[in-house]
Amino acid sequence: MANAQIWESGFLGNRYEPQHDLGQGAYGIVCAAKNRETGHPVAIKKIVKVFEKSILSKRALREIKLLKHFNGHKNITGLLDIDISTTPTPLTFNEIYLVQDLMEADLHQIIHSGQSLSDPHFQYFMYQLCRGLKYIHSANVLHRDLKPGNLLVNADCELKICDFGLARGLAGSEGEDTGGFMTEYVATRWYRAPEIMLRSRSYTKAIDMWSVGCIFAELLGGRALFKGRDYVDQLNQIINILGTPDDDAVLKRMASERSRAYIRSLPRKVQVPWAALFPEATDKALDLLEKLLQFDPEARLTVEQALAHPYLEAYHDLAHEPSHSRLFDFSFEALETPQEMREAIIQEVMDFRGIQAQQQEGLPKPLESLPVPSREQMGHVEKDTDEYIGSASVDDELMDLDQR
Repeated sequence: MANAQIWESGFLGNRYEPQHDLGQGAYGIVCAAKNRETGHPVAIKKIVKVFEKSILSKRALREIKLLKHFNGHKNITGLLDIDISTTPTPLTFNEIYLVQDLMEADLHQIIHSGQSLSDPHFQYFMYQLCRGLKYIHSANVLHRDLKPGNLLVNADCELKICDFGLARGLAGSEGEDTGGFMTEYVATRWYRAPEIMLRSRSYTKAIDMWSVGCIFAELLGGRALFKGRDYVDQLNQIINILGTPDDDAVLKRMASERSRAYIRSLPRKVQVPWAALFPEATDKALDLLEKLLQFDPEARLTVEQALAHPYLEAYHDLAHEPSHSRLFDFSFEALETPQEMREAIIQEVMDFRGIQAQQQEGLPKPLESLPVPSREQMGHVEKDTDEYIGSASVDDELMDLDQR
């Protein structure tokens, strides 16, 4: 049975019947439920202590706005309903409820469950990931936290991207302040692009494509490819596999002088052949992996190029790979006070309810799926929920070492 704490919202309690808890973390609880009227299964995410810290309220507002902006895409988790706690009063709420698609597992659980996955599984997962990411990137949004745990999967192998709390806009996006790009960026470093750790002066959509490459490698090998203990170790592991970057102009564009000096001080490494790391992978799979995991962000495939790669040709169809019609507006990032953000969240709830009233059209039709393991076979695996908080870059860690 689901934790009764999830049902402090009378609105949602009347509309949805609790089933069981799905998980709990520092910022809330997730519960499986079903729509009392339609029987449709959903997941309800209760975000708590929203206004305890400004960084949390901003993250919650960002998540709501982005879920609304991308709502309806088959490979991005949908927002079906939204509510706020009404105790002690609606104007002093401190909890938010998001009703979303119910997915049985995430890709981390699938990869590490021990079940056998085939190359068609890899193709289908990668296609859906890139298809959803194309929609996100077309709105000038960087997800910044792509990892297997943020890719929800059901028993039909349908995949949806979730968790937009760390998303940011490209330089030049309306309201985007690139100076705060690293703020609160504490997600798992294993999927983080080298230019972020090296404190590059600019970030592009290529940071997400690096993460896509890391996810692909984990699918192929059954384990994370770069499992650094800290930023310096993460960089070392990347260089140990990709080889020492040859082009000093690339390093100069990507890294500080301190970081460049550190890289030059390392023993020279040559690239490890991908076929040696993934002997069971097809030539097309290895070619895609090679083109995603490029040290130089300008050399990485874009998401459009990845979709057009021969490895995904069985699914690639431009007619079914939409771009967003509008760029996302990041001007809300300028809000500072709790009251401003509280009012903005209330407005988002009201706007969403208005849209719901006008569009009673049912749920998106799912993509055609593959034969896949059953729900029982998928099982439940402990998720890697580690978050790494500390030095913000390789440069910072090297400076810390110098001062010891």
